[in-house]
Amino acid sequence: MAASALRRGLLSSVSKYNKKHAHRILSVADTSCGFEAYRPRLQCRACGLPGAAQQRRFMSSRNRPEGKILETVGVFEAVKQHGKYETGQLFLHSVFGYRGIVLFPWHARLYDRDITPPMSDSKPEPPGAHGSKEVKGKTHTYYQVLIDTRDCPHISQRSQTEAVTFLANHDDSRALYAIPGLDYVSHEDILPYNSTEQVPIQHELFERFLMYNPSKSPPFTARDTLKAWQEKNHPWLELSDVHRETTENIRVTVIPFYMGMREAQNSHVYWWRYCIRLENMGNEVVQLRERHWRIFSLSGTLETVRGRGVVGREPVLSKEQPAFQYSSHVSLQAPSGHMWGTFRIERTDGSHFDVRIPPFSLESNKDDKAPPAGYTF
Repeated sequence: MAASALRRGLLSSVSKYNKKHAHRILSVADTSCGFEAYRPRLQCRACGLPGAAQQRRFMSSRNRPEGKILETVGVFEAVKQHGKYETGQLFLHSVFGYRGIVLFPWHARLYDRDITPPMSDSKPEPPGAHGSKEVKGKTHTYYQVLIDTRDCPHISQRSQTEAVTFLANHDDSRALYAIPGLDYVSHEDILPYNSTEQVPIQHELFERFLMYNPSKSPPFTARDTLKAWQEKNHPWLELSDVHRETTENIRVTVIPFYMGMREAQNSHVYWWRYCIRLENMGNEVVQLRERHWRIFSLSGTLETVRGRGVVGREPVLSKEQPAFQYSSHVSLQAPSGHMWGTFRIERTDGSHFDVRIPPFSLESNKDDKAPPAGYTF
């Protein structure tokens, strides 16, 4: 059957290839309440070898009255334990299951508070933050990617597909615009595959940014428009710091982005976007109920923000749907500051516990002279 895209199929986990080498990769699940995702286990249960070392086809489904139709969409490639993926690499997201393609890599500093570091090369706590642990940063690769628009409806309840935002170029200091289907993906969340299709990803920027070149591997190379767009928007796209902390099996990852400065009422207003991912690393079903933020500005102010849920939602985190990801914004009348806080989580028995949001810096050490370019080509 010709390679094709997952129409309305939802990825979760596949269970077999043959009796001896059973792999747990991806399968199809039709649900009425959203997208089901599992972290794939890329290991052969019989021999203990990485399952990605062997070629495997993976399937998609189309909803039809008579039942599910599986269609081949590509062949898995070996997961890279070392090195990085190149521009044009096709992949499945191991948590959210969408198809995407790599545009270019970012090298970030990951501050993982779950790892006890030596005292040197550490990041100090911001004023007033919980705990006194200093955290060592290590280099970690993330990728700027395009999401296949056909998969967006199936992940919208678990991950925002318009999360990458920019300040508008005009005088309205609060005006933002988004580029749909643009995301940042950690190296370990990439499940690489290849396809025989010349346009395997549907996104309005795919053919503007990439061209098909069968002599290359992967067979999609960057156009000059992608290189120019990356260079012009680098200060507002760049991912530099990633912060992570786990409380009672709920892992919170925060990535802050500086967006620029605007003038409002004879003062400077500095803007940041921050992306947060919550992951349930355990087996217990829990639900996010409240958020509690502390926002410290270099000007000396300390603001407290409390509210129900996040971005209008109170997501349930289960073994079947373990993750939720969203983006939000904060502005200060100072060029730097810090944020930290907690999420109130509810168990199925009605009891609650607080999950720590790792403290992170808000820095404006980018060049503010040129406005973001957005869709300018």
